[in-house]
Amino acid sequence: MSAAKEIRNKIKSVENTRKITKAMEMVAASKMRKAQMRMKASRPYSKKIRDVVGHLTQANPEYTHGFMKNNENAKVSGLILVSTDKGLCGGLNTNVFRLALNKIREIESAGKEVSALSIGTKASGFLSRIDVPIIAGLTQIGDSPDVEKLNGALKVMTDEFLDGKLDEVFICYNSFVNTMRQEPILDSLLPLSAKDLEPVNNYVWDYIYEPDATLVIDDLLLRYVEALIYQAVVENLASEQSARMVAMKAATDNAGNVINELKLVYNKSRQASITKELSEIVAGAAAV
Repeated sequence: MSAAKEIRNKIKSVENTRKITKAMEMVAASKMRKAQMRMKASRPYSKKIRDVVGHLTQANPEYTHGFMKNNENAKVSGLILVSTDKGLCGGLNTNVFRLALNKIREIESAGKEVSALSIGTKASGFLSRIDVPIIAGLTQIGDSPDVEKLNGALKVMTDEFLDGKLDEVFICYNSFVNTMRQEPILDSLLPLSAKDLEPVNNYVWDYIYEPDATLVIDDLLLRYVEALIYQAVVENLASEQSARMVAMKAATDNAGNVINELKLVYNKSRQASITKELSEIVAGAAAV
């Protein structure tokens, strides 16, 4: 009966695991709804400010911001990598890391170096493993990202670009498509150009700036970059909760299948043990 006892212990262990994964699935489902609401609320603002900046790149202001200049002499590219702080969310981080790694190899093959800004504990660990210098990092974002902390970490990267140390800056994150699908995205962040922003038409835009072009353009482009980073983070958070909910549901279902298989093995083992005992009793009675 030692084998049967061992199987009973395994069944109990898997049942406990199933309870945990079921609870995590329910928590992720609750957080997912809140994350999706936060993400959808920020999308209209991000879209509109992107359109305005796209028009600005086609205008002819008397002032050109540093975000719109090319640092051709720089030999370093910047990468902002957004990931989760926790695991148990399927292949979400793996997919975005694979995309980032391909870009890093492409940059290095061109004879340039890479400096990174990591957002999320998993991103920091990944960049450390592949020996990419991290000039700034932000971890433990939580369910509601702090805009000031995000902007503080971002400022380190933007200052590097404005000082001419970076020739370009990319951002890599997971974009939320639906509950079952999250798509890794690699966007060009700096320098800003009409080609990257893809304005909706080919009109020539011009503006009258009050109080002056310097103040308006400086503030607008800074808000645009900050909005893009915030949108990437909330998209990644919504993707994280969706992926975790799906992963925990799959784990719960798999645990149920394992329990059914173990119960079948247990019943077979118990039946074999009973049959053996009966055979021994019958054999003993016949001998007498």
